[in-house]
Amino acid sequence: MTDVTRPDTASPTPTLDTAGHIAMTERYGAHNYHPLPVVISHGEGAWVTDVEGKRYLDCLAGYSALNFGHGNPRLLQRAHAQLDRLTLTSRAFFNDTLGPFAQALCELTGHDAILPMNTGAEAVETALKVSRKWGYRVKGVPEDQANIVVMEGNFHGRTTTIVSFSDDKDARDEYGPYTPGFRTVRYGDADALRAAVDDFTVAVLLEPIQGEGGVVIPPEGYLREVRSICDELGVLMVADEIQSGLARTGRTFAVDHEDVRPDVFVLGKALGGGIYPVSAITAPTRILEVITPGTHGSTFGGNPLAAAIGHEVVTMLQEGEFQARATHLGGVLEEGLRPLVGNGLDAVRVRGLWAGLDVSPGGPTGRQLCERLMERGILAKDTHGSTIRLAPPLVVAESEIALLVGAVADALDA
Repeated sequence: MTDVTRPDTASPTPTLDTAGHIAMTERYGAHNYHPLPVVISHGEGAWVTDVEGKRYLDCLAGYSALNFGHGNPRLLQRAHAQLDRLTLTSRAFFNDTLGPFAQALCELTGHDAILPMNTGAEAVETALKVSRKWGYRVKGVPEDQANIVVMEGNFHGRTTTIVSFSDDKDARDEYGPYTPGFRTVRYGDADALRAAVDDFTVAVLLEPIQGEGGVVIPPEGYLREVRSICDELGVLMVADEIQSGLARTGRTFAVDHEDVRPDVFVLGKALGGGIYPVSAITAPTRILEVITPGTHGSTFGGNPLAAAIGHEVVTMLQEGEFQARATHLGGVLEEGLRPLVGNGLDAVRVRGLWAGLDVSPGGPTGRQLCERLMERGILAKDTHGSTIRLAPPLVVAESEIALLVGAVADALDA
């Protein structure tokens, strides 16, 4: 019998230059992104190479999905080993990788149980569903009356429910009718949060640091106040650590900077090591036990390949190396960027190896600054017009941080 599992030839890939690839993508793909005009074909560590052979320092890292770098050898080895054994069973059956992954992730978060999904938006949706069901079954909120408090400037994904409480017009407009049951308060304002909570509030959903908003860091002590309010008023604290978590900020989770543990962690991006979409929520059993067979699920959630990769990611985080690197290199990055405030930048916000840079009025737009950086071999991403974000992989070298800072200074002065 012919072995069809390992074909001798792969499907032919057209040989195109940058313009050709861009034209093909623009012709056949929906225009839901506005990428920089670079076509990446290879990645290694903190660097990527385009189809013309030019190398760039990747300072976006897949919005923190690539915290451990492109092609991390340890993660690739684990993925290859699992690919040769088993990739998918569906949750109709048990598999031999989900249990060990679940245990390791619980040990990392300090929670009792996980509910695995695939994408970050799916994990957020899962947290919303769990919060509502907990509100009805445990808190005793009347059916269909639950509300969840969210934050101005939030970004939790782009599903129809999530955009219903977004204040980003591009993400929200013309997708109505919108899902009810959400109340928005000013981020960082504990008094506004307290005033918004009533007897029907089941959860407070927030990002410990607002990544898409431009690496917006709340006032010191705010997360502790949120935790205290949730405890006092009997609502769940749900922390979306999809971008801020898993060592990006110098701690395993951004809430660790205030020694806070939420009732629900929402995790994704780096949990898949930049190889495969892996997400999950974690919580105490007393919360997750409201989910019973048939009430929530996913064909691919918790599949053997995802669980194997996620388990290796968690094992790496338990060793602490990446948290330490983010702390040290973030200090180097901040030290280099601070002198640019007043010299092309209005403000710099840094937490670990994650920075938001506000360009001064009269300077380039965020997009223009990213284009200038691209010309200098640096890839970054703009947001909200005049702000750019920097989030290189945590494997970046100190000398490469110096290269980044120099490129930013040069691009602002161009």
